[in-house]
Amino acid sequence: MEMDRNGFEVLPREECFDLLRSVPVGRIGLSMSALPVVLPVNFAVDGDRLVVRTAAGSKLDAALAGAVVAFEADHYDVDTGAAWSVLVRGSAAVLSSVDDVDLNLDSWVADQSDQWVMITTDLVSGRRTAGRVRSAVPAGCS
Repeated sequence: MEMDRNGFEVLPREECFDLLRSVPVGRIGLSMSALPVVLPVNFAVDGDRLVVRTAAGSKLDAALAGAVVAFEADHYDVDTGAAWSVLVRGSAAVLSSVDDVDLNLDSWVADQSDQWVMITTDLVSGRRTAGRVRSAVPAGCS
């Protein structure tokens, strides 16, 4: 098992994909109007890519077209302190056809959300901790 310099387990690529499949919501980081934005999105893993469903013409759709993005999903168990985080970096593109998309992904948007955006998984990294991380409290603080 590989550990990073902070004592977190470094996860292999395939385990990162397994963890991504276990949660329905992640956060996508991108540039919108030349400013950084992080937005929660529901997503699915389709083979070696991530797929997000959005409304055609939405700001997210416009911002994602051809952009290099970061995508992060995680989980934290409040009882045990066990946690994991997976970070994906890749390019986003609108799918011209969803015939080859093999997933069931509902949209949060009430209107016709018929635009599918694919995110490549060029760089995938993940970390996990098994339990509580003890934080040091500076003297005089409580």
